Amino acid sequence: MENHKHPTTLNVSENGQGRYQQTVRVGRHVVIADEPVAAGGADAGLAPFDFLLAALGACTSMTLRMYAERKNLPVTRISVDLTHQKIDVDGGGKVDRIGRTITVEGELSAAQRERLLEIANKCPMYRTLRSDIRIDSTIAE
Repeated sequence: MENHKHPTTLNVSENGQGRYQQTVRVGRHVVIADEPVAAGGADAGLAPFDFLLAALGACTSMTLRMYAERKNLPVTRISVDLTHQKIDVDGGGKVDRIGRTITVEGELSAAQRERLLEIANKCPMYRTLRSDIRIDSTIAE
């Protein structure tokens, strides 16, 4: 996984191709972000929450693959389905709920599958999303 001692700068900027469309650049990679049509965008790329879910899903799958290789587990394929919704909580207000269903294919025992779930909950993105997050923002001069 990526070394976080020297963080990579990711740039997101309007690209003039649509009302909300953005170009996301990191290293040699370029992807498009946009809002869905229902939110006034053109649905030309992933919505912001799609990127968040993709990060969690990719990190989960990669972490499980690394563990399976290290332990020589007969895992043939890993897939992660994710959902996001705002739900009402007791006492008023809403909270974000992310659903994560992990499919691990291969001849594994129930104990091995349970251990894989424990490992999935140790992936860096899961830990970050479950932690207190501090975001330091500034407006450039």
